Amino acid sequence: MSYMSFDDFKKVEITAGKILSAEKIPDTDKLLKLSVDFSESAPRQIVSGIAPYFPDESVLVGKTCMFVTNLEPRTIRGHESNGMLLAVSTDAGLFSLLEPNDSIPAGAKAA
Repeated sequence: MSYMSFDDFKKVEITAGKILSAEKIPDTDKLLKLSVDFSESAPRQIVSGIAPYFPDESVLVGKTCMFVTNLEPRTIRGHESNGMLLAVSTDAGLFSLLEPNDSIPAGAKAA
């Protein structure tokens, strides 16, 4: 395992975002294209490899989850991604999105 400095960690911007839409990216097994509200002027597009855990991606719509929002944009299979969804998984196939409690609004930053 490698470590990052606390100063490097402080650079990571973690923000609550409300998922407005979710759709499978054609010809991929893992990728979903999410439209996410961060209380900015327009929603952001996030590409995430969570499709195997959500056979019905519509269950994601309306969820507020935690995202890293200050990554450089990256093009994944022809789709620009402007952040990263935070989740955890185990070797046994368990999976969970990182979701704040219901009182946390879209756009709230991790303290």
